[in-house]
Amino acid sequence: MATRLRLLAAAILFITIGLAWWLQSRRPQPIAITPTLTGKTEYCLTCHSDLAEISSSHPVKTFGCVICHGGERLALDANLAHSTLRGGNNPSDLSVVQQSCGGDNCHSGSSAASNDHIQRVMTSIQSTYAGAIAIVRYTFGGQPNLTPLYGIMAVTDTSLPSKTGILHLDAYNPAAETIPFLKTFGENCLTCHINAKTQAVDKNAHFTGCAACHSPTSGSTHNVHTLTTAIPYTQCDQCHNRGNYNLGKMTFVERTDQPQTRLQSYYQPISQFTKCEYTLDCIDCHTRTEAMGDGDIHANEKDIQYIQCKTCHGTLTSLPSTKTLTDPNDIAFRLAQLNPVIDLKLGDTILVTEKGEPLWNTRVLPNGTYELVGKVTREQFTFRPVMGSGCLQDPARQGSQYCHECHSVKH
Repeated sequence: MATRLRLLAAAILFITIGLAWWLQSRRPQPIAITPTLTGKTEYCLTCHSDLAEISSSHPVKTFGCVICHGGERLALDANLAHSTLRGGNNPSDLSVVQQSCGGDNCHSGSSAASNDHIQRVMTSIQSTYAGAIAIVRYTFGGQPNLTPLYGIMAVTDTSLPSKTGILHLDAYNPAAETIPFLKTFGENCLTCHINAKTQAVDKNAHFTGCAACHSPTSGSTHNVHTLTTAIPYTQCDQCHNRGNYNLGKMTFVERTDQPQTRLQSYYQPISQFTKCEYTLDCIDCHTRTEAMGDGDIHANEKDIQYIQCKTCHGTLTSLPSTKTLTDPNDIAFRLAQLNPVIDLKLGDTILVTEKGEPLWNTRVLPNGTYELVGKVTREQFTFRPVMGSGCLQDPARQGSQYCHECHSVKH
């Protein structure tokens, strides 16, 4: 009997050891990385080694994963490792972006060093949606004028002095509205901003926060581990070309047409557009200040957008503004490095906006014409200034709307 018990105990011990060995052999073998920015070992690549580098500006050997995403850096169990992730799979969501992307050396540094990205985005029209909220509330009697009072989130302008005089927005609470139209507005129409989470089945699905623009999805709903400054017009279309709002019913009407050309895809069939408008990508014309904000709280989109045809083409009486690059630390070089579509050199002359922003993907050519390189397509375009051309436009009427009278095509 004792012998049998000893044999049974030995068998149980053997099975236990074998089971422990089998379980251990099935556990992932830790793949360690010690990013130079933190100096702390993390095991995220044990499961995520198949992920491509998120961008050339954020190499994993320098940043690792935890500094941006959070998570338990030494955990090998997926649930434990992901238990403290910031923003789920999107650390750029504006609710956590300061923790993930902030810091003096990253994206919440000084405006003088052009590192104040987070502050500018948080106060931007794309984030606050303040203009739409104010216009609708004013139209239906919810407020006495068009001065914005509310944003999607509460936000304060910290980049004083303010150029607009709008120092703070309270968080908008549609449930507090007493006017039926405004309640419907709150239920149906607060999805056109970078805080809004899209439905998984939405063909226009996009991420929130910084990734709404910088992680192009083009309708894809899978996790995209990409950050880019080469943002295609199709990503802008995810919000800006989905359809139109019916303000009478406070509903959104999706586009039902099937675009066959880039012009039809780029714009809805409601107006006329010039060739450069539907040949270039949005970011080729609109500056980062227009897209990301300038640090001030603005009342509407029109207040922040100012690029016109004359920015690049000049007018009948004046050439466009230019700047010769003489400082190796000029921000134009940094921007060109982040999206290397053009090889800028000291001594090159580029176009600048009326506010002094460098149009860093342009260059003045020796023969007096201009070159623009597409930030997405890398296609090269050459064009002439208006001054000295055969343009017959009234010199007093040099806005883009007047250029459209001759240079647009019907859509």
